[in-house]
Amino acid sequence: MQIIKLWCRHASQLIISNFVPRHLPVKFEDVNKLQDFLSSSSRLLVITGAGISTESGIPDYRSEGVGLYVTSQYRPVQYQEFVKNSSVRRSFWARNYVGWPRFSNVEPNIVHLALSKWEKAGRLNMLVTQNVEKLHSKAGSELVTELHGSAFRVICLTCHNRVLRDDLQTIISSNNTDFTKTTAQIRPDGDVELHQGEIENFNVPSCLKCGGILKPDIVFFGENVPMNRVNFVYGKIKEADKILVLGSSLQVYSAYRFMLAARKENKPIAIVNIGATRADDLAEVKVNARCGEVLPKLNLS
Repeated sequence: MQIIKLWCRHASQLIISNFVPRHLPVKFEDVNKLQDFLSSSSRLLVITGAGISTESGIPDYRSEGVGLYVTSQYRPVQYQEFVKNSSVRRSFWARNYVGWPRFSNVEPNIVHLALSKWEKAGRLNMLVTQNVEKLHSKAGSELVTELHGSAFRVICLTCHNRVLRDDLQTIISSNNTDFTKTTAQIRPDGDVELHQGEIENFNVPSCLKCGGILKPDIVFFGENVPMNRVNFVYGKIKEADKILVLGSSLQVYSAYRFMLAARKENKPIAIVNIGATRADDLAEVKVNARCGEVLPKLNLS
């Protein structure tokens, strides 16, 4: 048992060193400020970003020193490129197919579990996540709005039929019996790196109902978040008494707009993130630290 605990601790430290940007230990006084901020809240709205899932081993895009934008030439697929270019879709689905087994089996970490505990204690009004990897649901959270959708669903762009991504994996496998590429890579959207020669003969899946283009049910770069989803979150901001942002730089407007709405509604904001965020000047409390170090020190039971 002791060996298992030591191995788990080593694995956790390895994940943090590989995917979490360099940071200082959280300050005792900052934890106290955040505890005071949260103690009086009974309708807390939490917004989470990729920074909470780096501690599960999923890299983010923008983190200093470890984000994919600074460690590789990789850039996510743009929505219009995906829709208009069949070769882009072939490349995407081949890479997604190879990456799916590892991506889909990533486990929630202490942050996801803490938020699930807060919900069960009746402290959360809503949890809004920018992430698409289902880790909040895996941790037991139910009051979850997936702002950018879920990688665990696939949608047809023609007839809008949805299927489970796991089911599509089986279909892709049966149509690509000679495609046996595996990888230990992982990326924020489940993508991996493959060479052009490895994907030339890959058979792209299509909708079983109408033959239309299939796309993960997530908001691609260059695509808009559905307005009914945006308006739903605006409504939850009005219901909430306080806002807590975890692990997000808020550089993407799809999340930053909710900070502007919260300020307009005079809702107090707290942020926990390694490094600066776009909304630091709007926050009543800012804790520059790793979320997985901060949340276990808070009591919201």
